[in-house]
Amino acid sequence: MTLETYVAKSSGLNTRRALARVSAAALTAALVATGSNAVAADAPGPSLKSVEVPAKASGISKFAASAEPGDAPVNPLYGVDGNGDVWGYPPTGMGGLGSRIPVGQDWYDIRQATQADQDADGFADGAWITAGNQLAYLPLDSEGILVGNGWNIYNRVTSAGNLGGAGADDLLARDGSGVLWLYLGYGNGKLTQRYKVGGGWNTYTHITGKGDLTGDGKDDIVAKDGSGVLWLYKGTGNYKAPFQSRTRVGGGWNTYNNVISVGDIDIDGVTDLVARDKNGALWLYKGTGSASAPFKSRVKIGSGGWNTYRLLF
Repeated sequence: MTLETYVAKSSGLNTRRALARVSAAALTAALVATGSNAVAADAPGPSLKSVEVPAKASGISKFAASAEPGDAPVNPLYGVDGNGDVWGYPPTGMGGLGSRIPVGQDWYDIRQATQADQDADGFADGAWITAGNQLAYLPLDSEGILVGNGWNIYNRVTSAGNLGGAGADDLLARDGSGVLWLYLGYGNGKLTQRYKVGGGWNTYTHITGKGDLTGDGKDDIVAKDGSGVLWLYKGTGNYKAPFQSRTRVGGGWNTYNNVISVGDIDIDGVTDLVARDKNGALWLYKGTGSASAPFKSRVKIGSGGWNTYRLLF
């Protein structure tokens, strides 16, 4: 397969280097494994362009050294459309999302994608993606690395923040039998061995999270089951038992065909949740920081057209 690179001129905070265009089907050819590690081949793999986001509620900018304790992460929402193009929507800082920005092309074969913060500054530095049986990490505005093979056994992959107690974001993966596994992040895109969280997770159609939902300083997740009930799993900060027993958030969530968290959308310091309904409208559930009622009433932040995206991350 011939790999073509299209060099685009770039400037400002949004683009620190040229955007490479390459077929995602060439991930295997573009990333060459060397033992347990990987190096980029001459042809760069799929890339992800950075998007400027507002300062955090504490006033910390994207280029600060570290996040304030309790600060929710602030990230754009990315969408991959049917043409394989990737678009980024930055938070406006006023409870909504800004105009979309082109950030990538030729993502046809990317099955799953999830943002990750590697340096604990409260902003994502790139994304883990799966294509075929491989997992790769794509730093923003840079070339990707192959993380590992055999990832086609997982039907759900998501980074819900720092679940294991260290600084970098970690990765959750659910296998075909419904067992959930936790991989701890090293802070460079690579991962430790997996740790078993538990079975029975195939009852959920969506699993997501990006930060602390309950105000205790530990990152949490929510999961939507097949009957439309949303459940909260409070994080413990212990990788050996990363979640407490689930608590019910509420029913009626089957009106949504996607539920995703990328962090703090309204820039109030608390992690939020975004849901897309079957008509393609986008809704924001602002976080409260309370375990008993983690979300406020929904607010529409997109009137329609969001069904154009096969992936949101």
